[in-house]
Amino acid sequence: MELSPKQQIVEAIKTSENILLLTHKNPDGDAVGSLVAFSLALSKLGKNSTLVCPDDISSVFSYLPTEKVSKELKGKRDFVISLDVNQVKAEKFLYKVEDGRINFIVTPKSGEFLPDMVNFPGGKYKADLIIVLDSPDLERLGRPYEENSDLFYETPIVNIDHHAGNDHFGKINLVDLTATSTCEILVSVFEALSGDTSLLTPEVATALLTGIITDTNSFQNANTTPKSLTVAAQLVAANADREEIIRRIYKTRTLPTLRLWGKVLTNIHDESNYRFVWSQIKREDFLSVGAAVEDADGVIDELLKTATGVDFVLLLTEKNNGHHGSLRSVAKGVDVAEIAKLFAGGGHTLAAGFVVDASDPAMNVEKVIAKIRDHQTSLNGKNL
Repeated sequence: MELSPKQQIVEAIKTSENILLLTHKNPDGDAVGSLVAFSLALSKLGKNSTLVCPDDISSVFSYLPTEKVSKELKGKRDFVISLDVNQVKAEKFLYKVEDGRINFIVTPKSGEFLPDMVNFPGGKYKADLIIVLDSPDLERLGRPYEENSDLFYETPIVNIDHHAGNDHFGKINLVDLTATSTCEILVSVFEALSGDTSLLTPEVATALLTGIITDTNSFQNANTTPKSLTVAAQLVAANADREEIIRRIYKTRTLPTLRLWGKVLTNIHDESNYRFVWSQIKREDFLSVGAAVEDADGVIDELLKTATGVDFVLLLTEKNNGHHGSLRSVAKGVDVAEIAKLFAGGGHTLAAGFVVDASDPAMNVEKVIAKIRDHQTSLNGKNL
C-alpha cells in the first residue's frame, strides 16, 4: 500500500540527519511560526536543522526563538581549493595531515605553481532533506533558492503548504487547501513523527499557535474552521502562550508605529467606483516619524480592513527593492490572490501580496492602481 504524504514525510525525516528548513520572502506569522516550530521539533528528535528565510523577521515575533534563522544558506558545505593548471601542468598530487593541518602537495611537470593560481570557490552545501514551509513555489524562497538551485535539484524536497496555487514542486507534497495555515498542518505531522503529543512542547505550541492566529486574524477571518479552533484549543492545552501572542501581535504599538498609521489614514484613496480603497507609505514617511519598515505590519488589518462598501483594501509600502503591495479581502467571495497575480504575486483568498520593481517605469504606483481598476472593470463592469 502506498504511503500517504504525511507518512512519507515521517520516513524521510527518520532517515535524514541534516535538514534544511526554508520559508518565503516577507515572512508572516505562519511562515515564522512553522519554521521555528519545525526546528524545535527536529532538535527534540536529535536532528540537525538549518533555518533560512530570505528577509528580516519582524520584531513583533521576537518572543519566538528566531535567532538561528539566517537570510542565506549556512552550515555543512564542501571546501574547494582550485588550482589553475592551464599554464603549469600537474604531474602528481598528494596530501598529508601534519600537526592538525592538511597539506596538499601538487608536483608540477615543469615550471612552478604560484599563489595567484589558487582560489577558493564556494563549495556546495550539504543537506539530506529540504523542507519548504508555507511557500507556493520555489521562486518565493528568493536568493537562497536562486543562488543554490543545484542543491534543490539534487536533494529531496518536502513541500508543506496550504495555498491554493501551490506548484506541488516537492518530491513529497503535503498541501492541504482546507487548512487555515501551515502551522495547523504541522500539528498532525508532529504527532505522526512522535506517535504522540510529546513534540508539542510549550515552545513548539506557541510557535504553531502564532501561525494559526495570524493567518485567521485571531479567528476573525472567514477562513476560520471548526478544525482550526479545535487545533488551537489543543495547542492552548499544550501550554501555548496565547496571552503573549495576542499582546505582541495586537496590543503592542510604539509611538512611531502609531504616527506611521496616522500617515496611512491621511493618505487613503477612495476608489469606490471600482470597489476598493488604497493607501501608500513612502520612504520619507518612515523617516519623518522615525519608524522602521516593520512598523507598517498590521496596519492593513487593524485600520484599512475596517472599510465598508468595498471589495478589498490595498496598502503599498515603498521599500528598498520596490513597492510591496498588501491586499485584504473585505467582501465575501472576493479573492485578492487573483489581483496579486496581476503583478506575479500570490497568497490566500483573503490575504495576498506582491512586489513591483521601483526601477521599472511600467510599474509605478499610478500604473499599478490603473491596472487594478482595469481588472475591477473587466470583472464587475465600470462604475459599480
